[in-house]
Amino acid sequence: MALKRRRKINAEFSMASMTDMIFLLLIFFMITSTFVVPNAIEVMLPQSAQQTSAKPLTRVTIDANLNYFVAFGNQKEKRVNFEEIAPFLQETYNQDPEMFVALYADETIPYSEVVKILDLANQNNFKMILVTRPK
Repeated sequence: MALKRRRKINAEFSMASMTDMIFLLLIFFMITSTFVVPNAIEVMLPQSAQQTSAKPLTRVTIDANLNYFVAFGNQKEKRVNFEEIAPFLQETYNQDPEMFVALYADETIPYSEVVKILDLANQNNFKMILVTRPK
């Protein structure tokens, strides 16, 4: 009878490849998180000493070129005409009657444009917040 040699198999697990994957995922998430911008429209807000702590879900933005943009929640801002703002706000009000509407108005626009939006909100009993930047 021939003696069979038994080889001792030494199974080892290398953590090097798993560590590489973790670092690659970390770098990926760090880079992609810098692309997330909550308000992608360039608006130079006026300064104010007081800031509100309310978190509005609905946003109305007026840029320096008098373009109107609206958004609800995490939606991307979409460009609308002035006549489309009231139906949009009414629709979001139906979803959440306790909503606040944040008005982002560039500091260079005429005051009459801000008053038009405030008047629209007042006619429909929406709660408005004028967004400013801190001093």
